[in-house]
Parts: sequence; structure tokens; C-alpha cells
Amino acid sequence: MKRFVLLMVVLALSIVPAMAQGPALTLEVLGSYTTGVFDEGASEIAAYDPATQTLFVVNGDADTIELINISDPASPTLTSQLNLEAYGDSPNSVATFGDLVAVAVQADPSQEPGSVVFFSTAGEFISQVPVGALPDMVTFTPDGSKVLTANEGEPSDDYSVDPEGSVSIIDLAGGAAGLTEANVTTVGFTDFNEGGSRAAEFDPAIRVYGPNASRAQDLEPEYIAVSPDSSTAYVTVQEANALAVIDIASGSIVALKSLGFKDHSLEANALDASNEDGAINITNWPVLGMYQADEIAAYAVNDRVYLVTANEGDTRDFEDGFSEEAEVSELTLDPTVFPNAAELQAEANLGKLEVTNTQGDTDGDGDYDALYLPGGRSFSIWGADGALIFDSGDQFERITAETYPDDFNATNDENGSFDDRSDNKGPEPEGVALGVIGERTYAFIGLERIGGVMVYDITDPTAPAFVTYVNNRDFSGDAEAGTAGDLGPEGLLFIAATDSPNGSDLLVTTNEISGSTTIYQINPGM
Repeated sequence: MKRFVLLMVVLALSIVPAMAQGPALTLEVLGSYTTGVFDEGASEIAAYDPATQTLFVVNGDADTIELINISDPASPTLTSQLNLEAYGDSPNSVATFGDLVAVAVQADPSQEPGSVVFFSTAGEFISQVPVGALPDMVTFTPDGSKVLTANEGEPSDDYSVDPEGSVSIIDLAGGAAGLTEANVTTVGFTDFNEGGSRAAEFDPAIRVYGPNASRAQDLEPEYIAVSPDSSTAYVTVQEANALAVIDIASGSIVALKSLGFKDHSLEANALDASNEDGAINITNWPVLGMYQADEIAAYAVNDRVYLVTANEGDTRDFEDGFSEEAEVSELTLDPTVFPNAAELQAEANLGKLEVTNTQGDTDGDGDYDALYLPGGRSFSIWGADGALIFDSGDQFERITAETYPDDFNATNDENGSFDDRSDNKGPEPEGVALGVIGERTYAFIGLERIGGVMVYDITDPTAPAFVTYVNNRDFSGDAEAGTAGDLGPEGLLFIAATDSPNGSDLLVTTNEISGSTTIYQINPGM
């Protein structure tokens, strides 16, 4: 009874008045394709070819791209596979444009340059070109003239090798068949290193903290959105909590800035910070969130570009080399800033909350004057200059608490895990896709831990409105046995009605824990 009473008290404070409601939509599950592989990344990212009504899905477990026919969305069927073993270590991402399929493949070891492999939509190999280390995401520009990769450049486990992060731009002007290394421009961050030609421009709020790492090594691009006119790339640099803006034609960085920090002591930014209190307790705490966006999407309103991010959060935790992860109870807090340190460090309060140990000692005296935690537990809308326009605050936790009070902040690989993730990034928003339906623009945000998709009307970027939340997870099932439905949505894909096999707008989720790919039909409200 304690859990229920506390939930009602907390929700009554602000969930209804703090949240605008958008036009009604419903998401209806039509069908799923399931690999039957649990917790091995067997369904990660999807792309779609409308001509063949085929999904191309990254299966990291099998090192393949699965070709799934969805001509009948209620009965998706595996038709063939693209085996990537001959082209590198494993595929990370896939994108399509026209009759081309581009696959980002990492090397072995992943600190070496990776590649992009091009196939026809019929599965025929076309070409392969090198890109930067660990290409984690690949995308075509909207006009199809270029392909871009976010090359994360992660270090080895013992941190003895740390490649520089970068973005590669592949020029398709001469067609995919004749591609060579000469068609690839790789944009790095060496000019921003100390002593570099642009060192003075470097935003001091950007996190640089890897052992002995230069700025160029520590900046690890995660995801890319391209402006509707195909001229500009907007790149999330997750661990650094930063955004890079790249002019595609010149292959140059035009801006590099920190995304700033989220003040969880403000009323709209409450969070549940403990997995040890046995209750839902969404409240304010004196901690700062690092947005650390994962996926990013771009759209235009009145000729102005806006960016939408899923603020997942991420930490560096290498078993043999370096870890920044700490719990608040493990840190020495400044007694002036935190006069109630003992109370805060209780396990039922902030004691178990995961924070970084790499920042917060602002005066250098050995104790912590501020606490920084990974992720924003939210989605945000930013201007093209990186200025924050909107953040969903604590809405994700409040909505999931109201919808699933017995499974709030559950983890994604086990049922019966109430409150398990409250101390560590909460619902963990990761994927984002945008779709235009009628005259409205919607954002679909996937929650990696508890699961499901949040839908917001973002037609007005200054005043997004919550529409609905749907979760195709069975909390009574057995996750490992494959009876718990979709677990761990990694990627989202919107398919417009004009391209859809059944003439309706569709949403595809790829779920890396359950190894399932699910198709939703988006139905307008009555």
C-alpha cells in the first residue's frame, strides 16, 4: 500500500497541470518478427525500402542485416540475410536511399578504421570504403548525395589505445559502384586540441576526462541528424555532453558546444533517485543532469531548423582501464554546499544514485561541490545553434509511474524489477524518430529500460504536447524465455503512409534485448 499512496501524492503534484495534451493518436501493434535471441543485440537498427516493402535490420548477434518483408505488416517475414563477416567485425547501423543500402561495419579491433559497405536493395554487393574508427551510425543526406557516419572512436578496454572520434562524409556524386577512399572526407577534432588552431574556440563546459586523452580523442560522435536541405550535419557527442555542427560541403566543423546541465532541484525536473526505498518517489534533489543525447533528429518550422534529442546518458566504465562511475554515498561532499550530506547519502535518498567522479570538485579541495549524473531522463528540442528550446523535464517518469505503478523504472532484461533503474538513468530514453501526419509533426521516443514509446506533438517546437505512451511489453512474462514481449527498444523508424505497404502511417521498433522487430500502425484519434 505504501507504494500506491506515495505514487498518488507525487503524481497529484504536477503530472496533469504540467503537461499539455496533443491531438489523439493510437499505436496499434500489427505484427512482430522475432529472432528468438535474448540479450545479444539481434535487432538493433532498421531501415526501409518502399519499392520492395522490405526492412533492413541490424542483427549484431549474427553479424548480418536481416531482410524482412512487410508487404503484410501483420506478418513480417524473413526473406534473406546480408552476411557482413567478410567486410569487418560486425555491423552497427544501416540506412537506405533509393536502391542503395549502406551498412556501417566496425573493424577488429574496433580502434582501427571501420568501413561503410554498399549493397543494392536486392542484396548485391556494390562497394566498400574506409571511414573512421568504430562507425556507430550511418545515414544518407535527405537528397541522397552523401552518406555520413558517426565514428565513435572508443578506447580499448585497458585504455592503451584511444583513437580520435570523427565524422566521415562519403560523396556519392559518381555513384556507389566506383567509390574509393578518395571519395571519403573524415572530419576530426584535432584543431580543437590544446595548442591547435581552434583551441581558443573550445567550449570549457565540454567534458574532456579520459585518462591522458586529448580533446580529439575524448570527443566520441554518437549520432547524426542532417538538415532538411542536406547542407548541415548535427552530431551528438554523447559522453562529452556536446553537439557538433558540420558544414557538409566543406567538411568543416562550424560549431562545437556543450549541451549544458539540467537542474533537478527545479520543480519540473524532479526524478526518482533511489532503487532502495521500495517506492515511487519522484521529487527534487540537488543534482545536475548531463543531457548526453544519444539519437538526434532534425526538422524545419518556418524555414528554421530544430533538433530533437533523446537524452539517454552514458558513462565510461572500462573493466581493465578506467571508470567514472560512482555512487553519491561513496563521495565526500562539501559540508558548506551540502550541510545535510549524511541525510542525502542515505540509500533511500541519493546514496545509490550513480554520478560521475570526474567533475564536481569545483574548487579543487578534494570534496564534491556539485553532483553530476548521466542523462536527462527526457527528450529535448534545441535550436540549430544548440540553444535549448524545450525539455520534457520529469514527464517520462511521471507518465510511466502512472501507467505502470508496479513496474516503474524496471530494467529491460528481467521482469519483477520494480524501481531497479531509479538510481541509474531511470527510463533511459534512447531512440527518436519524427513523422508528419496530416499537418502535425510528431516525435516518437523509445525508452530503453521500462520499454515502450512516448509520442509528442512537436508541431510547435516551443510548446510540445504529450499524445500517448504505448508499451508492447508483457510484465507477467519471462524475459529470457521470450514471453515478455518487446524489451530494450534501440531504434525507431517512421514509415509515412505514402510509402507504407498498407497505406497507413507505421512505426517500427527494433528491440535489442528481446531480439524482436515490431510494427505499429498509427491511427488518428476520432
